[in-house]
Amino acid sequence: MNLSNNTVLLTGGASGIGLALAVRFLQAGSEVIIVGRRADKLAEARQQHPGLHTRVADVADAAGRIELVRWATAEFPRLNVLVNNAGIQNRIQLPHDAETDWEIRRQELVINVEAPIHLATLLVPHLRQQADAAIINVTSGLSFAPAAFVPIYSATKAALHSFTLSLRHQLVPTGIAVLEIVPPAVDTDLGGPGLHTFGVNVNDFADSVMARLAAGEQEMGYGSSEKSRLASRAELDEQFRAMNK
Repeated sequence: MNLSNNTVLLTGGASGIGLALAVRFLQAGSEVIIVGRRADKLAEARQQHPGLHTRVADVADAAGRIELVRWATAEFPRLNVLVNNAGIQNRIQLPHDAETDWEIRRQELVINVEAPIHLATLLVPHLRQQADAAIINVTSGLSFAPAAFVPIYSATKAALHSFTLSLRHQLVPTGIAVLEIVPPAVDTDLGGPGLHTFGVNVNDFADSVMARLAAGEQEMGYGSSEKSRLASRAELDEQFRAMNK
């Protein structure tokens, strides 16, 4: 993938993995629009990196997704890369949290699965008219061996991995590349501050991802997630047991 001369729309781009990727696309010479729910976080990101464009949007809302695509393609007609990065993670003990409001759980499904599928399908007609078009889905090493303490998150990432494979197959005739970034645990605020301090450094991870995108790889992990995506079924079963002791 050529990292320069793109126009990139990146969801969940105000912090964490999303911001790290956005900054690297920007530094490589691409135009980058980051999307998020919080205007203050977007403004902070733009203050730190003035070349970024920002858009407040809630990808959990179907009408909001339609409006985002309408706006983005009108304002940035050369838009040729979608990065589906937005995601939320909730730690849930299913036998003990039966009274949890279903809407809280549904949001995890909507943001992590429904939103990227909807955005990808909405943008395909536009992307097929662009040079070097790509859809990049950010999944997780938990797509392959789930962490039982985040059961819905793990399931959503497995679903997005599966969708990515099918989308790639279907879009071969269009010339739109479909790529997958498979993070391990990364030291970000996913799920809440301080929960992923054991994770890998976000900048080291982003540097590796960008190098592999530039090298033309379709699916890329890092550290433990690289092992997971290449593992046999027996190895994944062992990973599951070790992770969920």
